[in-house]
Amino acid sequence: MRTPRPRPRAVVAAAGATALTAAALIAAPLTGAATAAAGHAAPAVRPVPAVVGHELVKDASSPLTIAQCQAQWGINCYTPTQYRQAYDLNPLYRAGVTGKGRTIVIVDSFGSPTIQHDLDVYSKQFGIPSTTVQVVKWGDVPPFDPTNPDHTGWAGESTLDVEMAHAIAPAAHIVLLETGVAETEGVTGLPEMMDGEKALIDKGVGDVITQSFGATENTFPGFDQGDFSSIQKLRYAFEDAARHGVTVLGSSGDGGATDATEDGSSNYPYAVNSWPSSDPLVTSVGGTQLHLDDAGNRTAPDSVYNDYGAGGGGQSHVFARPAYQNGVKNVVGARRGTPDVSMSAAVDGGAWVYSSYDPTAVGWDVYGGTSEASPLFSGIVALADQVAGHRVGDIHTALYALAKGTGKVGGVVDVKDGTDNSYDGVTGYTAVKGYDMATGVGTVDAARFVPALALLSPRR
Repeated sequence: MRTPRPRPRAVVAAAGATALTAAALIAAPLTGAATAAAGHAAPAVRPVPAVVGHELVKDASSPLTIAQCQAQWGINCYTPTQYRQAYDLNPLYRAGVTGKGRTIVIVDSFGSPTIQHDLDVYSKQFGIPSTTVQVVKWGDVPPFDPTNPDHTGWAGESTLDVEMAHAIAPAAHIVLLETGVAETEGVTGLPEMMDGEKALIDKGVGDVITQSFGATENTFPGFDQGDFSSIQKLRYAFEDAARHGVTVLGSSGDGGATDATEDGSSNYPYAVNSWPSSDPLVTSVGGTQLHLDDAGNRTAPDSVYNDYGAGGGGQSHVFARPAYQNGVKNVVGARRGTPDVSMSAAVDGGAWVYSSYDPTAVGWDVYGGTSEASPLFSGIVALADQVAGHRVGDIHTALYALAKGTGKVGGVVDVKDGTDNSYDGVTGYTAVKGYDMATGVGTVDAARFVPALALLSPRR
């Protein structure tokens, strides 16, 4: 039997204002601009280990412009300054909303030995103040081996997660929880991850947790017999988070309406879903494709992420429809539907990331996947925590309530361009008006969404 692959969600294309009121921020001017960093040095195109999907751009000496990426690899590539314009974050930053005083917890196997150095380089490149990454090792985390593809795969994931969260909430404290057992499919490394999360929650560490990993529900023991206890027994960290008002996020996956089989060698030939994204206590973050110019302005409406992977979404076979989705029961039916919300994830429109954990491949890469989307959204939540002056907690009820309004009021921006997340021969779902299982309620205009979310999230 083939050894299961690690299951981080990344796909590499390599290459102090808490006193401000939410109502005041809603009225903030919606202006701002950004420019992409210029680049040079054309890197070689090479395949990536199967753990992280596809690699088109690797080891660039500096980030390239959109035009350079298009000319050399046929993809768009974006910087955090372009994301800040696209998601309308600049009005928040000007008002002092930067995530200050809030903590984002990122959970990954093995971690990266160069995470602080790499974040410092990334931050300096784009003129963002860096922050200290607090590394917490849980379990027997082995010494990092740059020749081990499991280690480098998760190091890439860790780097992506940290840099994306920091790009959105630059003043937020980041805790990287490293575990010693890689998650593949089924239970595998999940007990260590859940134990580590619960331990931090119980210590009061973290306002929002982002998880860029997942296992197909069908691969858990007992699933074929209708016994879902192996998943139910792993929910204790999320139940603990709910009690403590901690927001929990999970990437919806990169297989569209399907996902990996138990040995990781292929996808199921029919619709499946994955946990923890499918858990009703987790906000499932799906993927979109941004279409931006050099200043970060949209040249077209967002599409569904569907290039070197596709945004995960569909019905859970384990969990019934939660009450907060009763308003979209015509779409999800009697089951929990994913995703809830979406952020940038396409490889064609991927994010520049800097890494040096592999001494043979130091430089700038372009990443995509819902592994990118979840940490991006964790930064959004951290900003809302700061505006609220407390943890916003489980955001599902507020999210679906805001989606009923207009983008000008609640900041939820519908993705409805008719693209879909069909992938690997499995028919997916189309982005239509309102909620759909391609992008959830859509994406966000942060200048409006952040204060609105804070207003709808009373102190516990």
